Amino acid sequence: MTRRLSSPGFVFYRLLTRALAPAVPLLLRRRVTRGKEEPARLGERLGYASQVRPQGRLVWFHAASIGESLSVMPLVERFLVAAPDISVLVTTGTVTSAKLMAERLPPRAVHQFVPLDHPDYCARFLDHWRPDLAIWVESEFWPNLIAAAHMRGAKLALVNARITENSFGKWRRAPRFAEGLLSRFSVAMAQDAASAERLRSLGSRSVLRLGNLKHDAPPLAHDTAELARLRDEIGARPVWIASNTHEGEERAAADAHLQLAQSHPDLLTIVVPRHPARGASVAAECRGLGLQVAQRSSGDRIAPATNIYLGDTLGEMGLYYMLSGIAFIGGTLNSAGGHNPFEAARLDSALIAGPSDFNFAEAYTAFEKANAMTRIAAAPALAGAVGRLLADEALRRRMASSARAVASADSGATSRAFEALLPLLPAGRSGADA
Repeated sequence: MTRRLSSPGFVFYRLLTRALAPAVPLLLRRRVTRGKEEPARLGERLGYASQVRPQGRLVWFHAASIGESLSVMPLVERFLVAAPDISVLVTTGTVTSAKLMAERLPPRAVHQFVPLDHPDYCARFLDHWRPDLAIWVESEFWPNLIAAAHMRGAKLALVNARITENSFGKWRRAPRFAEGLLSRFSVAMAQDAASAERLRSLGSRSVLRLGNLKHDAPPLAHDTAELARLRDEIGARPVWIASNTHEGEERAAADAHLQLAQSHPDLLTIVVPRHPARGASVAAECRGLGLQVAQRSSGDRIAPATNIYLGDTLGEMGLYYMLSGIAFIGGTLNSAGGHNPFEAARLDSALIAGPSDFNFAEAYTAFEKANAMTRIAAAPALAGAVGRLLADEALRRRMASSARAVASADSGATSRAFEALLPLLPAGRSGADA
């Protein structure tokens, strides 16, 4: 084990992160100006805690962003119910996920921004929080933080692990580094068979294939009063949604709207950018094409003349999906790898997606095989896929029903993961009491 922990790759990485430390203040200031950091909480990025460590045992979850953090919320609740002396720390790396955690975390669970992966910042963070069990979600690895937690005696687990073909190829170029990193996890729980095999090949000691935690997530919540108000504004107009879109995909949705409006003149297209901060630029792009845009973040109403309803807000995806039974899943017409299809599937949507799906490859294949998802090769085909469903409600209903069935299949990953994780949590005195 000692040889692997001191691999040349890890030594170089550690030296590099130390060498880059003088640039950290500038990096953080630039991120603040771009809205990617909370100014009042910059200390957390340097390992300074903004909250007191709870007494008792502490389970630490690290989830990169919104999707990952939401997927482990049922696990968070399982640990809190398991014993009254257990508290939970959730770390994430984005402002949007921090805001969501502030709304969603239950009592005895706290949020912090993950420290930047510098040895001193990691040590400061761990010296304060002293987690008894560290659970990493999916595929964001910070080598210094993982190594420091392992050296302090914390048990480490990897849940809902996802190793894409692309990332697998990169890890294989540094096999000792990969093995040294992954071997520190007591268990790695893969979300699909391909990821499980890749983890074993890279050096994970104990690999379980327990399924995807996102299969177990409940339907996204929504404000019922607001849903009723928006439905009243929309009336009987045909509606479709382009969700979690990236740059270029909003233009594809706008072009599709212009084409579809020739046969559906009262069509309403809902566009929900993956990053709400892009709302102003997306609105400007659509207006530049002659489209009437109502912007959710500005409180605009949906008028009869509104063509595009821009959902540039955080935490309202459930509301947007409830307004439409046809959903194009963003991140699939570029190289982003696709976003979560289960959220739309659980809320009665027939699905449409482009070719890029490496984030959810197994799930997209399952939806497609069940005739729940239409796959398109490129943006020009989007209008045709949407138009087919607008013209055939019976087909849309069949696809939506199939999508719900796929989304509910292979459930139970949360229970299986919890059963594997609980024995890793030490009993007796914790770091806070020692």
